[in-house]
Amino acid sequence: MVDDARGMIAVDKMGGKVLFLNPKTYETEVVIDGFPRTVHELLVVPETGLAYVPIFGDGIHGRNPNPQHHLCIFDLNKRAHVGTIDLRPYIAPHTLKLGPDGLIYITCENSAVVAVIDRTTNKVVEAIDSGSTNGHRLIISPDGQRLYTENEEDATISVIDLPKRKLLGKIKTPRALAGIAISADGGTLVAVDDEQPNLFLVDVASERVTRTVPLEGVTKPAQIARYAPDNSLVCVTSVHSGTVTLIDPAFRTQTTIKVGEQAMDMTFRGDELFVCCQGDGSIHVIDIPAKRHKRSFQAGTGCESVGFF
Repeated sequence: MVDDARGMIAVDKMGGKVLFLNPKTYETEVVIDGFPRTVHELLVVPETGLAYVPIFGDGIHGRNPNPQHHLCIFDLNKRAHVGTIDLRPYIAPHTLKLGPDGLIYITCENSAVVAVIDRTTNKVVEAIDSGSTNGHRLIISPDGQRLYTENEEDATISVIDLPKRKLLGKIKTPRALAGIAISADGGTLVAVDDEQPNLFLVDVASERVTRTVPLEGVTKPAQIARYAPDNSLVCVTSVHSGTVTLIDPAFRTQTTIKVGEQAMDMTFRGDELFVCCQGDGSIHVIDIPAKRHKRSFQAGTGCESVGFF
């Protein structure tokens, strides 16, 4: 494993904290708290030494009675909370991605928009209609031409022209969704079925679901799908089954591995996969080449997201 990480950051959603861990021993070294509920998701930008964590609100997707409107900024070198971006009038910020134009794109669920943030000014410069107040997670195509949001209860995927910042339409899926990923060539969307343990493969050109892939060894619906940085596999967590499934890019073979309670987001480091389990405060390390569980460690009350820098 090639390991040049200087640090490790984790979002303790259940504990309402942001943690800095030692990337070799996994010991928690810095704990930052005092945030409104709830810290939710993570974007790490190692090139600038910054990370961004939204404050979603005190509920969950679809049941968020007191939505928030903040995006917190962390200095990775100082291991400190150094600023907060006010997203108002847009509320309930959730998934965020860095676009090829250097701007941050973030779903604001209750406002039915994708907010656009200029990192040089830390200001919202535009908001793109997402077509749904159920806009949950987003993904950006490798060529930077399209942005997709999965609209959970709507059972749709919104298609946005990113350069024009315009909603083009929606792709219908058989059931409600929980996560989304995109292939390296930009030709296939991987949408996670929120009602059954399946993946829907969507052909981008025709905007149709062309294949349903059952998840092997997964008894309940899954949650998050991520491609490895080298696109050698797709990893899918199941929050209800406490599993992570490693799938080849052609979706021919699968290996499902038991992890902790309420498996959520993942990150890759070398030939290892780190899986956050918010239900029991554990983070699990998967040996990717061997396709086996390697070790686990405790971090906070229940981390949802983790990243290296």
